[in-house]
This record gives sequence, C-alpha cells and structure tokens, in this order.
Amino acid sequence: MAWYAYCLTEQQSLNNGVRTRRPFVLEGIQGVNGAPVLSYPSGEFAVIVSEYDRTAEGGDKLEDKTVLEHARVVSVCFRHGTVLPFRFGTIFDSDEALRQAVRTNRRAFGMSVARLRGKAEMHLKVLLDDCCREQGTPVPMDRVGKEYLSSLRESATRQRERQTKARAVSVQMHRMFSPLDEEISCRRMDSGKMLLDIAHLIDHKGIERYQNKYSSASQQLKDCHMQLSGPWPPYHFVQRLTRPAHVHAVPA
Repeated sequence: MAWYAYCLTEQQSLNNGVRTRRPFVLEGIQGVNGAPVLSYPSGEFAVIVSEYDRTAEGGDKLEDKTVLEHARVVSVCFRHGTVLPFRFGTIFDSDEALRQAVRTNRRAFGMSVARLRGKAEMHLKVLLDDCCREQGTPVPMDRVGKEYLSSLRESATRQRERQTKARAVSVQMHRMFSPLDEEISCRRMDSGKMLLDIAHLIDHKGIERYQNKYSSASQQLKDCHMQLSGPWPPYHFVQRLTRPAHVHAVPA
C-alpha cells in the first residue's frame, strides 16, 4: 500500500501524548480524495498520511483541489504541535519506504523540530510603487553604437534602483517586526509595481504582538500596500529531505 504524506510531527502532540506502535486514524479530518488520515508512528515521530491507490483511475495525477486538502491536514496538525510539512505530492510506495525515509533523516528532522517548536510563520505581501522613471521605447538589439549602449546602461540603472528600494524596505520590515528568521523574494509586476513576498518566523506566543506591529506599519508606510496572513505552519523554514529513500513525488 502506498502512503500519501502530509507532514511529520512529534508523537507526544497526538493521542493525548500516548506513544503508539501502530498507525491509528485521526478523527474528524479527511485527506486527499476524502481518505481517512492516519498517524504512522516511527520512534518519537509520527508521519501523517493517507492510504493512496496508484492503480485507481487517475492515481498518478493529483487534482488542483488536492493542494487545499493537503494544506488543510497540515493546518489541523499544526494546531496540536510542531509540524514539518512534506512537499505537496510526496508519496511513499510502501511501509518500508516510509520508515526508511524517517530513519535516514531522523537527525535532521529532530534538529528541525527543536528549532521550530513553538514557532509560527506569518506571511506579508508588500506592494511598492516602481521607483524608476518610465522607460522609453526599447532599442532593438540589432542597433549598435551609442544609442544601444545607452539603453543598456539605463536598464541596468533602473534595475539597481529597484533592488536598492526593495532592500531598504526589507530592512525596514526586519527592524519593525524583529522576526526570528525570514525568507524574502522580490519581483516586478506587469503593472510596474514591485512585490515583496516576506515570510517571518516568530514565537507562537507573539502572534498578537506581531499583528499589532502590522497595524502600525500599515499606517506608517503610506507608499506601500500591505497584506498579512497567518499564523501558518512554518512552510518556508523547513529543510527539504536531503537524502530521500524511495520517495515518489507526483507532479502537482
């Protein structure tokens, strides 16, 4: 029997802290394709899984709704304790493949759980007006000489200006929110605005304080449009499997 994997957690956070040796059903939650969700014990850890039938029609193709089903299971487990989410579409082909993956990565899992225990992820989207002047008509590549070289210099200058503004705003966000850790990406939108995508790792007890800081930041940064979501499981701060053992990942 194959197993669809959602996340890894500590056994003590499930079943009233009682450690078990056999898989058991987690009541009140459905997984991928409406399947029951089980806790599969492995030492101090438990892998949250559902049975997955590859021989069924469409068994090797996951639907879009599966992303939401996957996230819902991880979120429910996150309410009870620390979770290490698996990448969407992770399927173990057998009991032995699942156990081997945990054995192989037990030390890394243990370190990640210790680092993320009691932590939550907050997600900020910050939309910035483009700080650069409007660009004229691009000079074709087949045009040579001063005009083409000037166009290249202007493009490079605009890119540096955008990077400088994005860096300044990200530093300001860090100072205002003081996260334990952060992951930041930046991209330019078709509209010419820039989008900063920021994930902050914070202490779960500090969620209300973080939300208050967000309210203050929204009022102070008038030239930014900010959106907050969370708390979430620490998706951006979980190390991926570095030595997977017989894991089959179905494309999303």
